[in-house]
Amino acid sequence: MRIARLLAAAATVPLLAGCGMGPNPVSNTFSRAEAPVAAAPSDALAPAPLTVPPGMNAAPLDRPREALVPRGWTLSVFARIPNARMAAWAPDGALLVSVPDDGRVYRVSPDGRQQAPLVEGLSQPHGLTFAGDALYVAESNRVLAYDYADGRVSTPRVVVDGLPDSRSPDLRGAYGHELKSVAVGPDGAVYVSIGSTGNISVADRAATPPRASILRVPPGGGPAEPYATGVRNGTGLAVAPDGAVWTAVNGRDNVPYPYDRPYGDASGSSFGQVIDEYVTNHPAEQLAKLTPGRELGWPYCNPEPDVNPGERGSPQRFSDLPMVADAELNPGGREMDCASLAPVEQAFPAHSAPLGLAFTEGALPAPYASGALAGVHGSWNADPPVGPEVSFFPYENGALGPQQTLVGGFQDPTGARWGRPVAAVAGPDGAVYITDDDAGAVYRLAPPGR
Repeated sequence: MRIARLLAAAATVPLLAGCGMGPNPVSNTFSRAEAPVAAAPSDALAPAPLTVPPGMNAAPLDRPREALVPRGWTLSVFARIPNARMAAWAPDGALLVSVPDDGRVYRVSPDGRQQAPLVEGLSQPHGLTFAGDALYVAESNRVLAYDYADGRVSTPRVVVDGLPDSRSPDLRGAYGHELKSVAVGPDGAVYVSIGSTGNISVADRAATPPRASILRVPPGGGPAEPYATGVRNGTGLAVAPDGAVWTAVNGRDNVPYPYDRPYGDASGSSFGQVIDEYVTNHPAEQLAKLTPGRELGWPYCNPEPDVNPGERGSPQRFSDLPMVADAELNPGGREMDCASLAPVEQAFPAHSAPLGLAFTEGALPAPYASGALAGVHGSWNADPPVGPEVSFFPYENGALGPQQTLVGGFQDPTGARWGRPVAAVAGPDGAVYITDDDAGAVYRLAPPGR
């Protein structure tokens, strides 16, 4: 358990003039009636056994496993790939899977029966995407593009180089989020996520290039420029059908209580204290639609999910979230005016750890034909722990609706887990393919008849 403690405000680099120096006022931003429960299993979900083909039953799939899936759908093991992370479909129907731990991108045949390294010797390859026949791979320090044909790659070229990682001279190995994701817009612009060095670090914002940001390389090449800032770790990165870029963000840990009032039964103000119960449920983790220059606030502003901000046990909502000033780094909004930031379109409960993000447009049957899939890795330090799952967000008119569970059941009531999804991508066969770096597997989630 964390011990409640008062944190002194850390030294910061001024960015935006705030309104004062004190704690945040307490106000009821939402009504209780507006507070849906995020990611609650739908009545449309039902337990289903995980089908494991012969030869794929290595631990932890060496015993019967069961998941929650849409009624009538099936879940099976498609491939076993240790530490499988991101995935992308190649033009020839093969599934590509990145494995940062061994520097490889694997090619899995359309039937899942054959797999082999497609690219080797890379520096922690993570994000994968295609633009036509061009494969883009995000390494820890650069983004490469290849021509892809006949199950092979050729003509490697550097899209952007010199990205920060643990080998950067100024960091001297201190980098907690160096895995990067990549997306390509309809105009050919390339977007790459640059994670923060750790939980909170103001220096990331002033670095060149800025860390905790999304960079954009213009169509045809050129210098990478910040597209969005204050993005602590935007591992989820995808382009929507309308060309908008979305990111799913891993938020900070140990957030101090930001209001000048007692928390729960405390006798005095709890402002600035790190309270285990509060930290477990705060801050929400952003799923944001990016525009040029979008500011997501880290580390000065945090998404506020409470319907009644500052109230112990408040119901929470996860759509159109306001931002609240961080009590440790931005008391009273002295470094950044959080109220001036755009509300966060959608969010995950605190410590969900969203990773892969992909859109489903037209690939799946209703009601999942238009939406976004997110791999939720689950919390490592919350009590109770947030369970891993695959989430679905319906998409309509350029906006995403609230989070729904598409696949759950990876965690039992004690918090023990048999799997942790990373990415989920819709396949050309109308099924969903899910990578799991904990179980070392790729699953196939299939609708009836597929």
